[in-house]
Amino acid sequence: MSSILGISAFYHDSAACVLINGKIIAAAQEERFTRIKHDSNYPHNAIEFVLNHANLKLNEVDQIIFFEKPFLKFERLLETYVAFAPKGFVSFSKAMPIWIKEKLFQKNLIQNKLKNHDESYNKKKENIYFSDHHLSHAASAFFPSPFNEAVVITADGVGEWATTTVAVGKNNNLVIKKEIHFPHSLGLLYSAFTYYTGFKVNSGEYKLMGLAPYGKPNYVKEILKIIDIKDDGTFRLDQSYFNYATGLTMTNKKFDDLFGQIPRDPKTDKLTQFHMDIASSIQKVTEDIMLKLSKSVQKEYGLKNLCLAGGVALNCVANGKILKEKIFENIWVQPAAGDAGGALGAALALWHIDQNNPRVINENDDMSGSYLGPEYSEDQIKKELQRMGAKFETLNEEEIINRTSRDLSEGHAVGWFQGRMEFGPRALGGRSILGDPRSPSMQKNLNLKVKYRESFRPFAPSILSDDLNDWFEMESVSPYMLMVANLRKEKCILMSEEDEKLFGIEKLNVKRSSVPAITHVDYSARIQTVHKNTNPKYYKLISKFKEITGCPILVNTSFNVRGEPIVNTPEDAFNCFMGTDLDKLIIGNCYLDKKKQNKSLKKDYIDKFELD
Repeated sequence: MSSILGISAFYHDSAACVLINGKIIAAAQEERFTRIKHDSNYPHNAIEFVLNHANLKLNEVDQIIFFEKPFLKFERLLETYVAFAPKGFVSFSKAMPIWIKEKLFQKNLIQNKLKNHDESYNKKKENIYFSDHHLSHAASAFFPSPFNEAVVITADGVGEWATTTVAVGKNNNLVIKKEIHFPHSLGLLYSAFTYYTGFKVNSGEYKLMGLAPYGKPNYVKEILKIIDIKDDGTFRLDQSYFNYATGLTMTNKKFDDLFGQIPRDPKTDKLTQFHMDIASSIQKVTEDIMLKLSKSVQKEYGLKNLCLAGGVALNCVANGKILKEKIFENIWVQPAAGDAGGALGAALALWHIDQNNPRVINENDDMSGSYLGPEYSEDQIKKELQRMGAKFETLNEEEIINRTSRDLSEGHAVGWFQGRMEFGPRALGGRSILGDPRSPSMQKNLNLKVKYRESFRPFAPSILSDDLNDWFEMESVSPYMLMVANLRKEKCILMSEEDEKLFGIEKLNVKRSSVPAITHVDYSARIQTVHKNTNPKYYKLISKFKEITGCPILVNTSFNVRGEPIVNTPEDAFNCFMGTDLDKLIIGNCYLDKKKQNKSLKKDYIDKFELD
């Protein structure tokens, strides 16, 4: 038996995973254990979990691999500061002591941290390896995919030097063919606009994507002054508009002057049509780049499959456009596309590329539906609930399905906690908040009363895979909620002339389809197809809801409030339940009704977590 522990840490979304004989056994993000969103610290808890789940002591692990190379990253920082000098001295003087003290000698740091897991861990084994950041991303996309060969595009902020790469994968081999280097970065460009519109960099990018359909792409011409895009999708950024290479902010005064406003302060400034138009414009430019890049690599390499990873691959609207244009026959996106997935990719690269082990290709994929985190037995759940003073009933599975589907059909908001926790940023029916998509008030209520977040944020539909074509203009499955497609015309309610004249956010209250809670203002939805073989209980629940209502769809959003990581334990779930306006909570086969809970257990959740 051969085992590999993969680790990503020290930037954002720290995570760990374990492979045994090349098979993915367990993977989880550190934030789920510490309750600190995007936690970047050494993933002690995640490592403890994956080792325990694999029934391994650290001393028994054959190889340990880190997802990037710290020395190359340090070289990039030094060269960048030298190139821009004397600009950036303040940023340089803040970054260097941390690098020299901690980050540069990461092997020692990691070895010292690893000893805390297992006193018998012997560092003389010299079993710690370092992967390349973008190779880790590319490997996380290709090796678990259902393809024997594929082109792999990775795009994010920055790794060591690379920001965008094109690789070709065949069998158990994967080679990076092309790279775009820092400071030219599609991820950092998108993050600059995230910052400019008043959202938090490295966590608010999806808000920018959600805001885009409320605006019009009126600022594309201005954006094209700061980025030069070639016909093949490669690009260069004019650094005179940015501050991220050497400064402490993303953009500068020249950037503000180009667009005519200073960055929005989220504490004092409301979102206006200007910000919606800015969001729409950068989204359009991002889509254009990804489309041009996809077309050029397909033409160059002639392969029919595409794999995607890196933070930009979480832009499900752009993914949906690539799919819609049929540039490739098949697309597969790594569900943990960001840095968390780097832990997985590094381990897979070591197993397949360095150790030359063959792949066993699974016709769906090798991610087990991304349900790779902790799970809890019925005994553990009951003990936890009793300890917290929760009032609950224990039912059998059929009763749980019947009662929950009825609750949903009556408009209740339900916390649904089942099986193993998801790996990656999306809740996929393991740690989800569910609702009735037919309800015109469900989106607003879930946003404001349950999630405590901006009212414009869209919700995703979970749909039975067999019913996909009846509802959406989409032919291929989307199990990881990473593709956006439009509702079928016959399901839409066209907006009147009066509706069209409404200001951005006001359009939110206009009913646009028979499932308004999951229909975005542009008639699109971020789709999750639910499959019997990967999540049978969730599949049964939606099937029963369809039997009652005729609708094979549920609203599915992550089980957390704004700024909080997705719940991990029964205790996290109960706390969130008692801190929000959720009506029911189902953990395993334990059924909780809010009305029956002790009122003294109510939590104040509105200010518990920082704005994300």
